[in-house]
Amino acid sequence: MTSLKSFAFAGFAAAAVSVACLAHAQTFPDPKKPIRIIVPTAPAGGNDAMARIVAQKLNERLKQPVIVENKSGANGAIGSEYVARAAPDGYTILFGYIATHGINPGLSKLPYDAVKDFAPIGEIAEAPVVLVVNPSVPAKTVQELIALAKSKPGALSYASAGNGTAPHIAAELFKQMAGIDMVHVPYKGSGPAVTDTLAGQTQVMFPSLVAASGHMKSGKLRGLAISGKSRSKLFPSLPTVSESGLKGFEVTQWYGFFAPAKTPQEIVDKLNREIVAVMKDPDTVAKFAAQGAEVVTGSPEAFGKLVQAEIAKWGQLIKTAKITAD
Repeated sequence: MTSLKSFAFAGFAAAAVSVACLAHAQTFPDPKKPIRIIVPTAPAGGNDAMARIVAQKLNERLKQPVIVENKSGANGAIGSEYVARAAPDGYTILFGYIATHGINPGLSKLPYDAVKDFAPIGEIAEAPVVLVVNPSVPAKTVQELIALAKSKPGALSYASAGNGTAPHIAAELFKQMAGIDMVHVPYKGSGPAVTDTLAGQTQVMFPSLVAASGHMKSGKLRGLAISGKSRSKLFPSLPTVSESGLKGFEVTQWYGFFAPAKTPQEIVDKLNREIVAVMKDPDTVAKFAAQGAEVVTGSPEAFGKLVQAEIAKWGQLIKTAKITAD
């Protein structure tokens, strides 16, 4: 009898929780409660700029405060952990990107699970990086750079924004596929890495298009190829690395939003619909294009599959190239 009563009570409690979650989802978002977008990088960078564009547009659509908070450090892991531990109510979401949910899981032991501790909301944009060299490097094509590196193993050095960042991973994939040796010089951020490449302290880099475009146009950096699967609208004459001889080479920086795990699906779907609407706004498309990014949207399920595929892809590279976080 006692077990039957316990079973009945457990069923009642579960039903009550389910009803409460449904009621909460139906009233979400509460106009008196702000939605916080956690950006796991420092202010004033590209990620921060994109998140603030979305926040402003969401504010206008939802008629309620949508604020951006920066919690940087550990290649995005600090801000990611903060969201993973937040209440699953839709009011604290993460602006995630390739490092937080694609690279970090294979790079070091994290205080959270990049898949199990998050509910994907949706992808919002993609952007390639670009292979550039200091003009003192005689190579004018990808094949010429590979030939030069093979003729002088270890003589060329490449800069990155830090261990485990997209510029680092792109260069390591390039080295592996081309069968060359270049010396890695990690920096604390893209700014100083680009500065030293401009000065010739390092010769090669895979920076973002936004960071490199002005220097490419002025001739201070020579662009050799785009890392994505197709050419960039900003530099249509620049070939992809893949069509330049390294068939299948692709490094695409992606960006999207995550909620804490156990966030009600109705809330996740609501956030997805609102964010997709924001991203399809022509003004948003133009502003993201100015950041070198192309708007790409989809379902929470599709974003979840992308994350798992990226974890597998970069985890394998990190293992074979023996890349570490330090």
